[in-house]
Formats: sequence, C-alpha cells, structure tokens
Amino acid sequence: MDVLRIILQVLLVLTSFFLILTILMHKGKGGGVSDMFGGGFSSSVGSSGVAERNLNRLTIGISLIWVTCIVLIGLIQKFAL
Repeated sequence: MDVLRIILQVLLVLTSFFLILTILMHKGKGGGVSDMFGGGFSSSVGSSGVAERNLNRLTIGISLIWVTCIVLIGLIQKFAL
C-alpha cells in the first residue's frame, strides 16, 4: 500500500503542475493572469477554435486524473490499518 500511495502522490503533484499550466494557457477574457503575461502571445495562439477546444479537452482530462488521485489517496488513508 505504501508504494501505491507514493505513486499516487507523485502523480498528484505532476497533474497539479500540468493543470495549473493548462488553465493559465487558456485564452484570457480580459484582465486575467493570461493577459498579464504576454497578452499578445495568447491572443495570436488562442484565436484558433481547434486549439482552444483541444486545450479544453486536455484540461478536463488532466483534472479527471487529478480528482481520481485525490479520491484514491483518501480511500487509502481511510482504510489503512
């Protein structure tokens, strides 16, 4: 159980990092963090509809893995002897 817990914790840290990055890469609606760091870059890259949809799918996939890791770690903690 300790090996599984360590693997899940490492996966949680990695998915947390990638989730933060994918959220910050989304096209800004104005006045957000994405406009603060290179607004011209986000407007030229984020203008494509296909790229934004793929980024949405990637963000949702990473967030599902993130939530699954949290639930599994919680279950391991609850049922650990």
